[in-house]
Amino acid sequence: MTRIHHDQFAKQCLAGFLAPYGEAEISREVVSEVRQIDVYFVPASTARVLKGELGLLGRMVTTPSLLEAFRNSVQATHILDCQSKLNEARNELIRRSKSQKQRLIKRTLPQLWIITPSVSATLLNGFEARARPGWTTGVYFLPGEQRIGIVAIDQLPAIASTLWLRLMGRKSVQTKAIAELMALPPNYPFRSHALEQLANLRVTIQARHNLSRDERGLIMILSPVYEQWQAETLNQGRQEGKLDLVMRLLARKVGEINEAMQSQIEHLSLPQLEALGEALLDFSTVDDLSAWLNVHSSQN
Repeated sequence: MTRIHHDQFAKQCLAGFLAPYGEAEISREVVSEVRQIDVYFVPASTARVLKGELGLLGRMVTTPSLLEAFRNSVQATHILDCQSKLNEARNELIRRSKSQKQRLIKRTLPQLWIITPSVSATLLNGFEARARPGWTTGVYFLPGEQRIGIVAIDQLPAIASTLWLRLMGRKSVQTKAIAELMALPPNYPFRSHALEQLANLRVTIQARHNLSRDERGLIMILSPVYEQWQAETLNQGRQEGKLDLVMRLLARKVGEINEAMQSQIEHLSLPQLEALGEALLDFSTVDDLSAWLNVHSSQN
């Protein structure tokens, strides 16, 4: 059952990371017998932006991609099954291009990425999967035109660019990645999304009866994340409520506010918003607000 919960966590996590940069479809069905791809992603933005904000994950998906994430170490039968999904997805694109009488460009064919907590040397050798120059440790490619990559999470270097993938690892790898996530600034890109998905994973596992040892251990690992997410969500609700109140009071006191000032106010912390709520009682013009922001925004 942990595997099922992890599959859902991985799908939601990956889709959330990728959604701003293109079309990320969860559980996409492939024809033939109906089966599902964990995440099917078609990028819409540039490779530079993807790699900059998503690190290794962004580099992986600069072309259309199938992403299959595993809770336990991938086995040969899993890879063969994923290969079959990849072939069906390719055939679907080929049929569509023929029916529309369009030329199919090679770079639009999807790449398959198998994301696994670990992988054996025997399995890699069996598929002739090899490391490729220019790619980080832990990333392997099957030969020829197969367009299949394997990411061994436990072999990835513990650096910022691999964080989003290491969150899907196991035991000490995941624990370290979670600690790194929680140490990031609150406004760090995708931090809140990752916290939310990890908190959801804890809730779904804890709701089960007769938990296994692995599940109990995972709940312990995720408990600080859940508490942090709860605290930040509550604080965000308070901040949004305070912001709405302050903006309505300002509209009454000083009239219309330009976009630059509004942006400054939206970036104030909760204590600063509370201070502004008190100070605006003495405002009579927009210049009063501008003078206050010049002093207090610089302290943000």
